[in-house]
Amino acid sequence: MNKQAMREAFGAELVEIARTNDRLVVLTADLADAIKVQGFAEAYPKRFFQMGISEADMMGTAAGMALDGKIPVATTFAIFATSLGHQPIRLSVGYNNANVKICSSHGGVTVGADGATHQAFEDIALMRMIPGMTVVVPADAHEARAATRAIIEHTGPVYLRLGRIPTPIVTAADAPFDLGAAVELRDGTDVAVFATGMMVPMALDAADVLEKEHGISATVVNVHTIKPLDTDTIIRAATRCGCAVTAEEHSVLGGLGGVIAETLSSAYPVPLERVGVQDTYGESGEPDEILEAYGLTSHAIVASALKVVDRKRNGAV
Repeated sequence: MNKQAMREAFGAELVEIARTNDRLVVLTADLADAIKVQGFAEAYPKRFFQMGISEADMMGTAAGMALDGKIPVATTFAIFATSLGHQPIRLSVGYNNANVKICSSHGGVTVGADGATHQAFEDIALMRMIPGMTVVVPADAHEARAATRAIIEHTGPVYLRLGRIPTPIVTAADAPFDLGAAVELRDGTDVAVFATGMMVPMALDAADVLEKEHGISATVVNVHTIKPLDTDTIIRAATRCGCAVTAEEHSVLGGLGGVIAETLSSAYPVPLERVGVQDTYGESGEPDEILEAYGLTSHAIVASALKVVDRKRNGAV
């Protein structure tokens, strides 16, 4: 299966968009190479702003640029955007409904040896709590390109979360991308698996195992937009299957698992298991080792699916 890093696709797409959109400007907090916007800096040096290691200043500056009619893309690591930059995001960006695109790399556990200080497990939860903020987590590099173009065309603040490492390509390069619309990648009747980001390929792998080894038919839904959530698709899949699993490279508190639990508890309660990081900090290690250590694998999705199917069959919620 082909792999590519989402951050590379993001950087390349910004250069393409800038050819026909002169309102687009890019800011970074000393991370141009890491978040792959160096190409934009070289192509459009007068529209690129190196803010240094000053994330709060960058977010406030981006808000001012947006209020002046620009479309600023503020780039840094997920942990720095949502911790060091949170106060100006909340007030300067969110409160003013400023048209700022906050684009982060290195979301989740797969940052390698950078370890706990650089791993963002809570960023989706923090950003979805900002009123008016759109939160997008692409499944692969193709979707990262499409999402980048979609958020630039969208008016309003957006948080785009990208990963560090190359991940499998599971969407088509020409697949339509609509903000706020979840995508059903596989149709099933026994369990609904809602996944986001790099966990989408793992959810598809898990569906194959469930079918071949357990005779269980799984619906797989790519929830690339966490906010606004496509509640119609979520409820429809849960209703059809009668039980559900969520999978994310994020804490099980407040992210995809949280918003799915909120939605189904009030609309259509079903047995639900959440695959994600538990209430803990991370640690250093190779990405594959960390994913295994924290239970972010297709095997974990399979095990959770078997649990909820069993609960459904026994009449338990």
